[in-house]
Amino acid sequence: MSPEFSEQTKKAIAEIVARYPKKEAALLPVLHAAQREFGYISRATEKSVAGLLEISPAKVHEVVTFYTMYNRQPVGRYHVQICSNLSCSLLGAGSLIDHLSEKLGIQPGETTPDQKFTFSLVQCLGACEQAPCMMVNFEYFGNLDTPKIDEILDNLE
Repeated sequence: MSPEFSEQTKKAIAEIVARYPKKEAALLPVLHAAQREFGYISRATEKSVAGLLEISPAKVHEVVTFYTMYNRQPVGRYHVQICSNLSCSLLGAGSLIDHLSEKLGIQPGETTPDQKFTFSLVQCLGACEQAPCMMVNFEYFGNLDTPKIDEILDNLE
């Protein structure tokens, strides 16, 4: 069953699509709108977006599975993503990953029972100059150490 977009999201999607010469070009921002609506991009949502943009569901799935900014399953209120690529790893990401697991009480790929935090490892956040780095929802934090991570997490609310 395809999810039903709210009227507000339908309007936002129409405005997004109108800015592009071809509907397909609006795929990334339309996926963002869908994710804001549902919290993640399900296979059913992929099909709905494909129908709206008149492209194949496979094309939408390729994009959703390529970019780490699209959640393919529900995530907590705070999505903590830490880079585990070379630059971050060389500058201590491994110990920070262990610290986050202990502090949050979950392993990478898991969500806390209260749905507050989802913890994910990503291959690259595109911020090597700030390594090691993490992103909470869409906010970047760099040059991390354990005290800085504790301060960031403690100040989220």
